[in-house]
Amino acid sequence: MSENNNIIKHAEQMLIEADLLYTTDEVDTAFARLASEISEKLSGTNPLILSVMIGGIVPTGILLPLLSFPLQLDYVHATRYHSGTSGGQLHWIKKPEKILKDRTILLIDDILDEGLTLSAIIDDCLQAGSNNIYTAVLIDKIINRKKQLPNADFTGLTVPDRYIFGYGMDYHEYHRNCAGIYALNES
Repeated sequence: MSENNNIIKHAEQMLIEADLLYTTDEVDTAFARLASEISEKLSGTNPLILSVMIGGIVPTGILLPLLSFPLQLDYVHATRYHSGTSGGQLHWIKKPEKILKDRTILLIDDILDEGLTLSAIIDDCLQAGSNNIYTAVLIDKIINRKKQLPNADFTGLTVPDRYIFGYGMDYHEYHRNCAGIYALNES
């Protein structure tokens, strides 16, 4: 059996053994609340939405139709994971093409873990002259260590300090498409 087939079999087994933390209905409710909070704060600011790739693509895609005010969209791609399950040094793949100077920015990402990636993107937006920068994450991971970015401005759900996947978050680049938020089995 090829290495790729072994990875697929392992990923399938991880889903079977994973713990479901939030159902699709619970995630949908969180997205509706996020959209309401974002709309209340950013309506009338002509924000630039920056989706943080790759994990932020699913939350961004779900949130956008729920935001009923004028906005522009771009993306940024910075990663610390490189297909792995633990973060390393930040690697920039793509910076936004839209002009950030004097703009209100909303960064949308899948998860706030230690906050290193989002902090670096915020710094980049500040250096580019953005006026106001907000962060929205589907998941805030409760961790027992200091976070670089302690809180997001808009948070959908919280999870314990476990490896999470689904709704944009992956396990070795698989399961981003899972309907539900899962945690790897701790046993």
